[in-house]
Amino acid sequence: MNPEKKGVFPPARVLGIETSCDETAAAVLENGRCLLSSVVASQMDVHARYGGVFPEVASRQHIRTIYSVIEQALLQAHISLSDLDAVAVTRGPGLAGSLVVGMNAAKGLVLGRGLPLVGVNHIEGHIYSAWVYPAEAGSPPPEPVFPLLALLVSGGHTELILIREHLQYERLGATLDDAAGEAFDKVARILGLPYPGGPSIQKAASEGNPRAFNFPRARLEGSWDFSFSGLKTAVLRTVRALQDEHQAVPVADLAASFQAAVVDVLYQKTMKAADQYRVKEILIGGGVSANRALRETFLGQESYRVHIPPLSLCTDNAAMIAAAGYYRYALGQRDPLDLDVLPTWPLS
Repeated sequence: MNPEKKGVFPPARVLGIETSCDETAAAVLENGRCLLSSVVASQMDVHARYGGVFPEVASRQHIRTIYSVIEQALLQAHISLSDLDAVAVTRGPGLAGSLVVGMNAAKGLVLGRGLPLVGVNHIEGHIYSAWVYPAEAGSPPPEPVFPLLALLVSGGHTELILIREHLQYERLGATLDDAAGEAFDKVARILGLPYPGGPSIQKAASEGNPRAFNFPRARLEGSWDFSFSGLKTAVLRTVRALQDEHQAVPVADLAASFQAAVVDVLYQKTMKAADQYRVKEILIGGGVSANRALRETFLGQESYRVHIPPLSLCTDNAAMIAAAGYYRYALGQRDPLDLDVLPTWPLS
C-alpha cells in the first residue's frame, strides 16, 4: 500500500546537498516533487586535463564553491534557511574527501538553525529523480507507480533494483566489472575521444554505423548481473588490429557499434526482468540515462511506461537528494550530528 495515499507524507521544504564526486550541487524541493531551485557547479573542465576525476582536486573545488552554491539555491527558490523543514545530504557512496565537504556543510546548517539532518544514499537519489518536476511546469505529472523496476546506469554503478514501495529495495543484479559509464570512459580513451566519455561516444556514434562491428553482448544467462569488460576489450583488440594493419581507425563506426552493444544488453535485461517480476513501470536513472540511444530505445517500446529524468537531472544533482531526503524525512528519519560519510555504502 502506498503510504502517500493515506496522507502520511506532510508538506515540507527540503534543501538537498550533493558532493559525492565532482559536482557541487544544492537544490530546494517542495513536498518531495516540486523543484524550486537547482544549482550545479561542475568541475568537468578542471578534471578533463587528467582524463578523469582527481579526488584531491575535487574535494578542494567543493570547499571553494559549496557555500556559494547553497546561497544561490536559496536565492533562486526565493526562501531563506528559516523556511526550510530539513536538510538532506549525500552520505555515500562516493569519494570520501568530496562527501565530507557536503556533510560538514549540511551539519553546519542544521546546527545553526535547529533543522533535522537526513543522510541519503546517492544511488537512491538517482531513483528519486523520477519524482521531481520543475515548479514552472504548474500541475505535477503522474508520479511513478509501484512496483517499479529501476535500471541505474552511471560511471560507478549498473544495477537492476526492484522497488515495491517507497524506500524498499531489492537489488536483482549489478555489474561484475566495469559499470556502463566506466566502459564509456575507457572506450572513449581507446578511441582518442575526450573526457567525459559518454557525451564523446554519443557524438561520434551519431555519424557512425552501429552494425559496422559485431561486438559481443555478455548476456550472463541465469542472472540479472552485467559485464562490460569483455566488450571494452573487444574494442581495444579491434583498434589494435586495425593499427597493426596500418588501416585507418573508423572512430564513428566503432563508437556506434560499442554504444549499440551496451544499449542492447541494458534494454534486453531490463525488459526481461520487468516481465518476470510483473512490475507496473520502469525507471531509468544515473548519468548514462542521458544517452540518446538508450532513451530512444526504452521510450520506443510500448509494453511499459518508462520514467527517464530530464537531462539536467540525469547527472549528479541535489534535486534528487532532496527528493529522496523528503521521503525519508516524512517517514521519520532523523540523523545525529555525528553522522559519518560512507564512501562504499550499498543501497539496501
